[in-house]
Amino acid sequence: MTIKSLLLGGLLAVGATLTQAEPVLLDQVIAVVDDDVIMASELQQRVELVYQQNRGGTLPPQAALESQVLERMIIESIQLQMAERGGVRISDAQLNEAMGRIASQNNMSLPQFRQAMEAEGISFALARQQILDEMRISRVQRFQVGERIQITDQDVDYFLASELGKMASSAEYQLGHILIATPDNATPADLKAAEKKASEIVRKLRNGGDFRQLAMAESSSRTALEGGDLGWRKESQLPGLFADVAPKLQVGEISDPISASGGFHIIQLKDKRGGSTQLITQTKTRHILLRPNELRDAEDAERQIHQLYQRLQAGEDFATLAREFSDDPGSGSNGGDLGWVNPGDMVPEFDATMKDTAAGAISAPFETQFGWHILLVEDRRQTDVGAENQRNQVRNMLYGRRFEEELPIWLRKIRSEAYVEIKDRS
Repeated sequence: MTIKSLLLGGLLAVGATLTQAEPVLLDQVIAVVDDDVIMASELQQRVELVYQQNRGGTLPPQAALESQVLERMIIESIQLQMAERGGVRISDAQLNEAMGRIASQNNMSLPQFRQAMEAEGISFALARQQILDEMRISRVQRFQVGERIQITDQDVDYFLASELGKMASSAEYQLGHILIATPDNATPADLKAAEKKASEIVRKLRNGGDFRQLAMAESSSRTALEGGDLGWRKESQLPGLFADVAPKLQVGEISDPISASGGFHIIQLKDKRGGSTQLITQTKTRHILLRPNELRDAEDAERQIHQLYQRLQAGEDFATLAREFSDDPGSGSNGGDLGWVNPGDMVPEFDATMKDTAAGAISAPFETQFGWHILLVEDRRQTDVGAENQRNQVRNMLYGRRFEEELPIWLRKIRSEAYVEIKDRS
């Protein structure tokens, strides 16, 4: 039994006093789950949390709700005991990061999120413990269920070849639209004036004009007041006039005026996602890293990186200095070579410096969480990673589907194999 069960004797205030008062029940065990117990107070806390999170919503009667919550707590207890036996640990830093993400999703800082919860009567400590438990349970599920799921290349190929796959994996386009309308039974002069106006708007846009403002001021489209935003649309959902034009545009590019019976249309490809084409700029780079250690403090590391920068400026070979001085065990022995790096692969400071450094140039020293760096940008190239990303997205989607199918089967199995005794609360 756990410490909780060993302390049960202290939870009954027995009236063995001079006044011989009746015993007062402070708490009681309502379920035994393998080596754990669930207390009435714990159930009540969880039920109250459900009520607080569903204010104004429809909930089942009290008895049915308590039964549902208790069953969930039993399943959680089984999994948490598996996590304990398996040595699953979540650090404070990982928990704080998860809490921070939840706060960010609600457009709050963590302190603001805590204040908002407490203002609604929700215990922050209880919520934090629940998130910790959920993280541990998630790891157990990934190991016990996820490790048995294998998505093969053939599975991905089959899905991409299906009608559903073709629809789901096709590119989506976010378009801006301006319509310069012509009157019914337009004369040649009307058409010429509208075309001239459309061409002038295209010129303004290509010279840096604000699409949204020009759409609101000049467009006759029904989306004019929304800045001409047509939202995200699959290629098959694009208006016929735009279907041949939009896929050929680069993100941010403005089309030439498109002539139609109702006037002249101008579109801008605001963004694109999905599909089998996705060009990114890769950077071939080397770096030298100096980090503080037991032999040099942060000031020494900064001073030495600037000394190396001066030597590079004087013409010494980058790869030679990287092999001699870099503290990066992965790249140091290879002359600091990091190969071709994708945007977002590195920490933000490194990514920003790499982006701002011209091909063939050496950056000034800069600091990240890992220490002090100097980087050399050797080359840049455009690479199409669309097909690879598309397959990865399909693989993740198929994995998620299979996981959702297998998880309830596994949960029923561990529930049937556990020792569970639900106590009579009468």
